[in-house]
Amino acid sequence: MTGERFDNVFEALCDTPTEARHAMRSDLMDAIEAVVSSRNLSQAEAARGLGLTQPRLNDLLRGKISKFSLDALIGIATAAGLSVSLEIAAAETVVA
Repeated sequence: MTGERFDNVFEALCDTPTEARHAMRSDLMDAIEAVVSSRNLSQAEAARGLGLTQPRLNDLLRGKISKFSLDALIGIATAAGLSVSLEIAAAETVVA
């Protein structure tokens, strides 16, 4: 039995573009959370630094993925000092 490795659970389950966007949002949320945690700030201080309200940051830190668009998360990640890039590759299976 050969085991495949994935960066996150959504990537392992992605069969559609919608699922892929969900995986990207999850990755961004994880990266933002790591930055916020590393700064040892209160949520209110971190939220101000990111241009968010404290409740909005709390939603992000609690993983409420449905409340954030990919575009919003890219903006937050940029405000957190992260560089966001997109890698494009041919899909393994191509539908004719």
